[in-house]
Amino acid sequence: MRSALRSQWAKPVLFLICLGPVAWLLHGIWLDDLGANPAEFLIRSTGDWTLRALCLVLAVTPLRVTLGMPELARLRRMLGLFTAFYACLHLVCYAWFDMGWDLPDITADIAKRPFILVGFAGGLLLTVLSATSFNAAIRWLGAKRWQALHRAVYAVAALALLHFFWMRAGKQNFAEVAVYAAILGSLLGWRLLRTYRARRTAQHQR
Repeated sequence: MRSALRSQWAKPVLFLICLGPVAWLLHGIWLDDLGANPAEFLIRSTGDWTLRALCLVLAVTPLRVTLGMPELARLRRMLGLFTAFYACLHLVCYAWFDMGWDLPDITADIAKRPFILVGFAGGLLLTVLSATSFNAAIRWLGAKRWQALHRAVYAVAALALLHFFWMRAGKQNFAEVAVYAAILGSLLGWRLLRTYRARRTAQHQR
């Protein structure tokens, strides 16, 4: 596994895997096989894949540390960029199929509906994170400021989960919300516990 992750093929393979959902959706469009409401299907599917990709991004560090596989870190940037990519697709599908690219209506809808506002805020944060995910941005910002900025991914996770919760609240369907909440809560909880243990260890060493 570790040699495969170090391979020059690891990133191209991951790239193709991450494009899999897009290929599946395009195949469904081609065959007219997206159900009775294709527009709603596309909006929800791209939102679901954004959440799944976000879970994968946040899982990289716990898996890297727990399994002792530092090679996983080299895949994190690509997963983060694909998270932003699917969030962008989600926004495009909403603006196109729900709102017909009517900018005044989109602006009014964002201001009027809290779950749209929350999702839009999460998307903006993801855009900032993806735009500053490259080595040049790290050099420009400095490592400490860059790390502080990219901790905003935790806010993105909270906003994405709240967006999903409010969207499902209308139909009182919280089963999937609970699954994502458990996954994201576990991944964020692992980080909090690790930070707490590191601080305790540092205090004992003084």
